[in-house]
Amino acid sequence: MLSVVIPTLNTQETVPFVLAQVAERADEIVVSDGGSTDETLAISLDHQARLAIGCEGRGWQLARGARWARGDWMLFIHADTYLPDNWQALVLEHIKSNPEKAAYFKFGIKAKGLRPRLMEILSNARTFLFGLPYGDQGLLISRQLYDQVGGYPNWSLFEDVAIVRALGRMNLRQMKGRVATSSDRFEKNGYLGNLVRNISYITRFTLGADPEKLARAYRK
Repeated sequence: MLSVVIPTLNTQETVPFVLAQVAERADEIVVSDGGSTDETLAISLDHQARLAIGCEGRGWQLARGARWARGDWMLFIHADTYLPDNWQALVLEHIKSNPEKAAYFKFGIKAKGLRPRLMEILSNARTFLFGLPYGDQGLLISRQLYDQVGGYPNWSLFEDVAIVRALGRMNLRQMKGRVATSSDRFEKNGYLGNLVRNISYITRFTLGADPEKLARAYRK
């Protein structure tokens, strides 16, 4: 059984497309909401999703969604990340051939132009060199392995880095497909600005900075 877990917070503009991609293909959809005040919850119910409603914070929401999920495999995806059309076949192939490992997709941005392509190259190079995929690349993981590494921590930032580090490079595999993440935050803050900020924060986190303090600074 495959459960798709999606953390949401006022995502009515993007989540309908993500839900439409997984509806009728996943055995279960769990939307872990952090207090949406727009149409996110109504849209989720329209797609027969189960709602796990609680506090805000992506780590908290992912962990809560995992607790609600009933599948022996879980696919965690962001509410603004679009899966490849053949995502189901890729997922099933991984489950069949690499049941002992977790998996993620190649990173992409849903935008045309040179800057998005350069950001994709740099992001995928980071993943290849350091074995460090981010949450917007999705995470496919068995319930057994998820519980074994302790799952997502209740953090507002770097929860994806924490679980990937707990898994280790040997327990991760990149699937052939490419996701396409919304370009909104890149357009808002600038592609270079996002890159510099991400490098700064991941460096501070790696050196031992409190993830909650970093999250508060990140939001500002």
